[in-house]
Amino acid sequence: MKRKNLACIVVTAIILVVSSPLCADSTPPYLYVLGVTQDAGYPQTGCYEEHCLPGWRDPDLRRPAVSLGLVDPVNNRKYMFDATPGFPGQLYNLEMEAPSDRFDLAGIFLTHAHIGHYTGLMFLGHEAMGASGVPVYAMPRMKNYLETNGPWSQLVDYGNIELKPLQAESTESLGQLKVTPFLVPHRDEYSETVGYRIDGPNKSAAFIPDINKWDQWQVDLAELVQSVDYALLDATFYADGELPGRDMSKIPHPYVVESMQILQHLPLEQRNKVWFIHLNHTNPLLDPESAASKAVRLKGFNLAVEGLRLTL
Repeated sequence: MKRKNLACIVVTAIILVVSSPLCADSTPPYLYVLGVTQDAGYPQTGCYEEHCLPGWRDPDLRRPAVSLGLVDPVNNRKYMFDATPGFPGQLYNLEMEAPSDRFDLAGIFLTHAHIGHYTGLMFLGHEAMGASGVPVYAMPRMKNYLETNGPWSQLVDYGNIELKPLQAESTESLGQLKVTPFLVPHRDEYSETVGYRIDGPNKSAAFIPDINKWDQWQVDLAELVQSVDYALLDATFYADGELPGRDMSKIPHPYVVESMQILQHLPLEQRNKVWFIHLNHTNPLLDPESAASKAVRLKGFNLAVEGLRLTL
């Protein structure tokens, strides 16, 4: 066989292999944790107590508010759950994980209208990113709030964002992914509050960054944990008394010790599904070497950290 013909055959073979569907990226989608703290981050504005000072003195110790990335390598899409005040840095971290020359930012899913969960949308505006038509998924009250209150309405009017309506228990199909919002009890001054069930081709997750006490919800927490592969749960406070001089019953988040007590009867493999997230600046779980952190891990539960990947 002549060398020229052989070269043509080799090149043709390479083209066929590269273009074959069998060579398409089959990496499963995954969640990518972008932040784990309560709305105001760590250290918190105006806090100069001993537990906050390390974060002011060392920028490497600062932690942004809760946000999740969702990466779909098969369809070349990426999503975010909540837009926090730390949105610029979190979008950058998602960019490093899933570069925009391949992955489109295909949507931002909002949980509710408290400052740590939606105000990052401002960075999509013309004073900053000047984005065009970023899909923002929102429940009815949340959608109306953004449409009728400045400066958020300007994002809509200028076409920086395109609002996508959600309904509780109604699933959004995103290729191989499914996202389903569900209502949870919380302070709903400006919008309803939702958690999300996120289903991939192989595994599923529940994301509940904010909720009142578990007994105020009609859903059984243990049953929820058993129904998914990962449960990212509100862990704002570790225990009562964490805020000296304040009546913590008026800030009705579930304490981590309460959540662990409710779930302590589950087998270890079920407790391992739990990832505590949304930590207040006072929460000892921010220190991975604290006695509280060690106790959580000893009981079979997990602590979410930035950079964590959970395959779906």
